[in-house]
Amino acid sequence: MSLPRLRGVVLDTTDVPRLAEFYRLLLGWSYPAGLEVEGVTDWLSIVGPSGERLSFQQVEVLPPTTWPDAEVPQQLHLDLLAETRADLEETHRRALELGAVVRREQVDDPEEPLRVYTDPAGHTFCVFTHDVG
Repeated sequence: MSLPRLRGVVLDTTDVPRLAEFYRLLLGWSYPAGLEVEGVTDWLSIVGPSGERLSFQQVEVLPPTTWPDAEVPQQLHLDLLAETRADLEETHRRALELGAVVRREQVDDPEEPLRVYTDPAGHTFCVFTHDVG
């Protein structure tokens, strides 16, 4: 028996095209080959280099997380790995340019430098590096 593999993650959003484009540009991923994305508002996926998917599903209402305050918990967050400290800083610049908001800075952490952000829909994601040298 083979065990199932994680194919992807689906994030709820009130603006499918905006959130899909945010992560497509942040991660450098692409839309599935042959998919016409113009006018799609209810569901979109982006595909990574190994076939992994991050998908976005339309909902009418989505209260953004208030993390670290527990009023609206984050329920799920994405961990993204930057190979080097320079990549961490470049990703930070791009994330802010694309509309992310910094929620916590720990770039001086000697074991795992990171930043915690919220995306334009209010989902939490982290970008960290193991490049501590």
